[in-house]
Amino acid sequence: MTPPETPRLREMRWWDIDPVLELEKDLFPEDAWSRGMFWSELAHSRGPEATRRYVVAVVGERIVGYAGLAAQGELADIQTIAVARDHWGTGLGGRLLTELLRAATAFECAEVMLECRVDNVRAQKLYERFGFEAIGFRRGYYQPGNVDALVMRLTTTPDGAFAAGSPSVRGTEING
Repeated sequence: MTPPETPRLREMRWWDIDPVLELEKDLFPEDAWSRGMFWSELAHSRGPEATRRYVVAVVGERIVGYAGLAAQGELADIQTIAVARDHWGTGLGGRLLTELLRAATAFECAEVMLECRVDNVRAQKLYERFGFEAIGFRRGYYQPGNVDALVMRLTTTPDGAFAAGSPSVRGTEING
């Protein structure tokens, strides 16, 4: 039996929005992002004034994951990470998170924040493995389901690297 192809990571572009939306609606049916939200984020992801980094994970022509980060000053915020159900448990979420942490380093951010649904234990465990710590809650953050968000933070070490649980944060390659 042939092992499954390893997804390659590349920059998300406007033509990826429709397949990303399909995955978004499958994974987050109650609080899926809109086409306009993705367009707005991608509008800030290119050029010398870029403040966003969005990537997709691709197997063949199929998008099997995506992730995005917004940076402002010394603070980065993970906007989204999603992995197709048939790729859960393959390490793809960790690869996407690693790429976002590399982007945060490139943006010279000192800390990275994120919100995670309180009922998404799989994601919380991923973030904890990378050194994120829970610092609070946002009540009713995810609408329309009125689900609380766990707020998590990761800060840099004295040498400017993120104190991530993965030693590969600095050296991960991305195609694109």
